[in-house]
Amino acid sequence: MPDRAAHCTELLLIRHAPVDDGTRLHGRRDVAAVLSPPAAIAAAQRLIGQVDRVVSSPALRCRQTAEALFPDQPTTIDPRLWEQDFGAWEGMRLGELPDIGPLNRAELACHAPPDGESFAALCARCTPALIELASTGGRVALIAHAGTIRAALALAIGSVAAGLAFEIVPLSLTAIRCFGGEDWAIGHVNRLPNH
Repeated sequence: MPDRAAHCTELLLIRHAPVDDGTRLHGRRDVAAVLSPPAAIAAAQRLIGQVDRVVSSPALRCRQTAEALFPDQPTTIDPRLWEQDFGAWEGMRLGELPDIGPLNRAELACHAPPDGESFAALCARCTPALIELASTGGRVALIAHAGTIRAALALAIGSVAAGLAFEIVPLSLTAIRCFGGEDWAIGHVNRLPNH
């Protein structure tokens, strides 16, 4: 029997640091991160540990978070890891979003805002990148968005709709291992460092 650990990639999915106005839907808006105090960054670094590679969404908030957490490592930028495009809803206050009626999770996953993309489309965009990263081996830090991390969870579970069940808070760590490029195991979701 082959050694599963020898063919394992651990994806360490880190949501970017908070943004200045967390009451708005930012999606593809390129807003800056509000970086935590040095003690909080150090606590996050201890939680994450050593990594072999750092990959980030092109969003400014993700790049800033990657630079703060991994100042001595190069960061690869992958545009497939952008947050969901919320189209006409971008920049709206969360309380002002239109009522789209009662939708179950599967319907919600397929619903796209005007001129935007659905969560299912986000998953389709992110999945090739996630599969590529999962086949490289080692520990890969991926700094991205709540939607991107939910897409990774959906891939691991095998259900796009189930990915919407997870809350992903800023600077949290979600760990997913992949064995042989196809067998997924979720280690933990939304873990925060102890300060």
